[in-house]
Amino acid sequence: MKRILIVDDDITFALMLRTWLSKRGFEVAAVSTVAAARKSLSEEAFSLVLCDMRLPDEDGISLLQWMAGQGMTAPVIVMTSYADIQNAVRCMKLGARDYVAKPVNPDELLKKIGEALEPSTEAEPAGKPARRGGSGSTSAVDAKRAKLNYIEGRSDASRRLYEYIRLVAPTNMSVLVNGASGTGKEHVAQLIHQNSKRAGKPFVAVDCGAIPRELAASEFFGHVKGSFTGAVGDKKGAFELADGGTLFLDEVGNLTYETQVQLLRALQERRIRPVGGNREIPVDIRLVAATNEDLEAAIVRGTFRADLYHRINSFMLRVPSLRERREDIPLFADFFLDQANRELDKRIVGFDASALRALTACDWPGNLRQLKNTVMSATLLAAGEYITAEDLPREITGASGPVPSYSLHDPATEEEQIRRALAAAAGNKSQAAKLLGIDRKTLYNKLHLYGIE
Repeated sequence: MKRILIVDDDITFALMLRTWLSKRGFEVAAVSTVAAARKSLSEEAFSLVLCDMRLPDEDGISLLQWMAGQGMTAPVIVMTSYADIQNAVRCMKLGARDYVAKPVNPDELLKKIGEALEPSTEAEPAGKPARRGGSGSTSAVDAKRAKLNYIEGRSDASRRLYEYIRLVAPTNMSVLVNGASGTGKEHVAQLIHQNSKRAGKPFVAVDCGAIPRELAASEFFGHVKGSFTGAVGDKKGAFELADGGTLFLDEVGNLTYETQVQLLRALQERRIRPVGGNREIPVDIRLVAATNEDLEAAIVRGTFRADLYHRINSFMLRVPSLRERREDIPLFADFFLDQANRELDKRIVGFDASALRALTACDWPGNLRQLKNTVMSATLLAAGEYITAEDLPREITGASGPVPSYSLHDPATEEEQIRRALAAAAGNKSQAAKLLGIDRKTLYNKLHLYGIE
């Protein structure tokens, strides 16, 4: 039987909720303070926590922070009469599974409880700290912290995406992630890995578009010393490095036809031979590939092998563009603002109405990457407590006026100008370099100098 802990100082509401949930087959306990909740969670095991935001001693956020520090991974649903986007973002970043407003709709709450307790997402009982794995594995606490660096959208498109991720992650199926540039395809691949049985093993990412044709075999399969000019020592390839874990091939459509043949053979036989080597090495990897291309059209053109396509596409995940989930834009923007505040040591509270309207109305061709860069730039420029439309790039607000100028002649504003150019170019470094009047190599050197990703 699933055990639920209710943390709410409204005794009448808690009693009513306890009775209602008990009639639906749950074992329910109720406390009225954060201190009492900590005691209950330390002594007993619970499958889920329903916690009010405002409590007499502390708030629900304090309880979430304490649970995370204790390695307690049971899902938490936060209830509050003060429903607003800022609290929703804070709770979800701290690990809350969901967020409901009072007065609670019983059917909606029951649905959320059911989703939180689904087998594919159910965590260990909260009353016991997460067990640590043996050598070479990551702890549940580490996995929890890794998952805090993103936020799930609330739109139907986002819910569907994460539902599919939770569905396919525990399997060993090869997954093809399809989506436009900047939608977060590698993030999806990492989530699949983190929620799989291979989570304690390596996650190795390969950018297929950045591998020179002559070095592709070495990058994937490794080489032995002296096998070609420049091979000054033995090297493990991506397949061997990912053994037991997940191999992520980003922009897989950029692979040459010859490399596709080699890759197909390795996937079929689960064995690789390093360049110049005389023995084959068995490998056990789970493959996740990503592309922003139409691979079926590439097959028709003869640039992508049909047999490889079917090998990597046991299950396809389509990542929706940002304009397809407009209602998530305020949530994502606030999340990126929190990151920007930490990185830039700023204290911007949020976005005013004009900025929020502009962000929501934009089509975001660069998707989440462009939104993140835009928020970073606006956070840097904002002079008050809130980001205004005037702090946003002209292409976001649609405002007319002269094209902004960028100059690196003044060392005092060099970092700011680089960030503004990157935001204006939606993260495209080649375009940003053109705006700044410098070459791409110089821009990369300056990005490294200022620690800009």
